[in-house]
Amino acid sequence: MRAFSMIDGGRVPPIGQGTWHMGEDPAARPREVAALRLGIELGMTLIDTAEMYGEGGAEAVVGEAIRSRRERVFLVSKVYPHNASRKGIPAACERSLQRLGTDFIDLYLLHWRGQYPLAETVEAFERLQAAGKIRHWGVSNLDLDDMRELPQVQDCATNQVLYNPAERGIEFDLLPRCQAQGMPVMAYCPLGQGGGLLHSPALLEVARRHGAQPAQVALAWALRQPGVWAIPKASDPAHLRANAASVDVQLGAEDLAIIDQAFPPPSRRQPLQMV
Repeated sequence: MRAFSMIDGGRVPPIGQGTWHMGEDPAARPREVAALRLGIELGMTLIDTAEMYGEGGAEAVVGEAIRSRRERVFLVSKVYPHNASRKGIPAACERSLQRLGTDFIDLYLLHWRGQYPLAETVEAFERLQAAGKIRHWGVSNLDLDDMRELPQVQDCATNQVLYNPAERGIEFDLLPRCQAQGMPVMAYCPLGQGGGLLHSPALLEVARRHGAQPAQVALAWALRQPGVWAIPKASDPAHLRANAASVDVQLGAEDLAIIDQAFPPPSRRQPLQMV
């Protein structure tokens, strides 16, 4: 799987694995662990999780999945806003490290903006970096005004935001700003929510043209943008294989026009959408 550079020249794949809703059902844990391990074998070595997901349950699933595979994985986790203080972040990070069964996180994100000043959160992130607990820090669900306020924005490794054909407001201002700064954007829910997007006539038509699946078209659509990662969540082996193969789907101008007609690009600034 092709890759692009992180800020330190490290390599990460453009399609990773999301874990939202994992770790909520103990009976599903063996299947979730197996899915993450298969994804790693398929080259989707970026795994995204958060202390919020299953209240730590997803991190525990990830920890089991990456056992004896840690060196192959680019591990991302996120801190709750109510823990994003000078004292709260180190404690939250230690809990995440315990659940993940590792001594460092590759990329640690503020999940969304809360009550604590961004400067305080960034200071705590930098202390964790200096201590070797995290390699990079970044943010999630921050709009353009938040990014302008962010201290040391040049050191921010990513902004993780909602992005798919039906939710493309970031294309008006936030995405171009991140691209101009050389900051990768991590697209969550790239396949939409609830399955409706994947049944849209536009994606079905483009999928037919390529002999592909609508989910592969949605991922290829996100990856058409320079510096965009996508982190779909999948537990079914067939879906995982299809996701990994999405990098081979190359959309042409006619394909993009079909999608644009169904899901027009933004013509004005919009509030940042979150789920």
